[in-house]
Amino acid sequence: MQVVQTALIVRDYDEAIAFYVEILGMPLLEDTDLGNAKRWVRVGPGLLLARAVTDEQRARIGDQTGGRVFLFVHTDDFARDHARLTARGVTFVSGPRDEPYGTVGVFLDLYGNKIDLIQPASAS
Repeated sequence: MQVVQTALIVRDYDEAIAFYVEILGMPLLEDTDLGNAKRWVRVGPGLLLARAVTDEQRARIGDQTGGRVFLFVHTDDFARDHARLTARGVTFVSGPRDEPYGTVGVFLDLYGNKIDLIQPASAS
């Protein structure tokens, strides 16, 4: 078995696409209308944008993991991507710092979920 996709609860499909695709630069893999205001939206690799429809789901927006880092994204050039994301208004809450596994900085998505930007030590 392997995990092939994880869901991220979002407030609105289009605002989430704007952040993950236009600001972060992830590819939009699929955006299929399922009817009744529901869409199957995948940005890649492996992230399904799932619009919250209940009060319980809406309460989880921005707190996908109870304050821990939600996603870990790799880069081959930390300085380049840190500068690019900062210029696009992305908020870094820590880093950059050197760790045994590489250079890392933590930034927030549009809802406040934490994401690690990592340049693995092997890519240095």
